[in-house]
Amino acid sequence: MTVRIITWCLFYACTLVAAAGAFWFVGGLNANSWVAPSIAPPTWVFGPVWTLLYLMIATSGYRIIRAERSDLKGVAFGLWGLQMCLNTLWTPVFFGAFDLQGSLIVIIALWLTIGAYCGVSLFIDRKASYLFLPYWAWVTFATILNYSYMVLNPMALGAPA
Repeated sequence: MTVRIITWCLFYACTLVAAAGAFWFVGGLNANSWVAPSIAPPTWVFGPVWTLLYLMIATSGYRIIRAERSDLKGVAFGLWGLQMCLNTLWTPVFFGAFDLQGSLIVIIALWLTIGAYCGVSLFIDRKASYLFLPYWAWVTFATILNYSYMVLNPMALGAPA
């Protein structure tokens, strides 16, 4: 039982690293003089949503590791790790570098990786796959939001007004 708890804690620690980027970079987007899309949620929504999503992401990875032997476990675990890297990268690209195009590329890669993970993990542990569906939905919304910021803020892209 102790090994299981430690394993789950390690998965959750990985998600905490991704979340830590928000502490350094997330501030008011108004500081950039960016126009916010009408679909942008209030800032207070992000904390509770990401807390729940990171719990589900960690639990999904844990379930894959603990699942019965499968030739796809290595692929699933690789995709899990890749999505964590992309998740961690997006925040400093968007909020730190203020790179709307770069962050859109990162989030599209993240969206594709989450989708691939959902597909592969479905063959290993259905619940692990289902745990990623709300995350995939949120990243879908975030991708649309990222694109909306690009459209509404052409000066942030270096284009003339």
